[in-house]
Amino acid sequence: MLLVSACLAGEPVRYDGQDSAHDKIRQLIQQGKAKFVCPELLGGFPIPRLPAEIVNGTGLDVLNGTAKVMDCAGEDVTTQYLDGAYKALKIAQDLDASCIVLKENSPSCGSQQIYDGSFDGHKIMGMGVTAALFRQHGFNVISEHQLQDWLESHT
Repeated sequence: MLLVSACLAGEPVRYDGQDSAHDKIRQLIQQGKAKFVCPELLGGFPIPRLPAEIVNGTGLDVLNGTAKVMDCAGEDVTTQYLDGAYKALKIAQDLDASCIVLKENSPSCGSQQIYDGSFDGHKIMGMGVTAALFRQHGFNVISEHQLQDWLESHT
């Protein structure tokens, strides 16, 4: 069973109330081969919400307590990101997910790149909070851009 970011499943859960629908992911959900989750909603955030970025590090640094997640108004929202990540982890463990497909660039879900904390559109290499937690617990985490390759190698 795949676990995927809810926004990729077509759910309007992004910070701006939009989705990032991915046709193949929607198809996998309809076929019962994937389930979706939104760590930010699990952390208690509303829709819409202010954009947030990791400041002074990556998701690994947030997990280690050396970086924070801040929204664009300067509010520290680290606790909500951590709460959502741990709730999403429990879901992944309960599903025994074979692979987790997360939305790239997100402070929760980015698996290769995230925004750098300056709120000016610059990205850095690194993972979001949830992606980092999943990887720490041994899950295979990929972005939507890697899904087709993963599917081809696992069918």
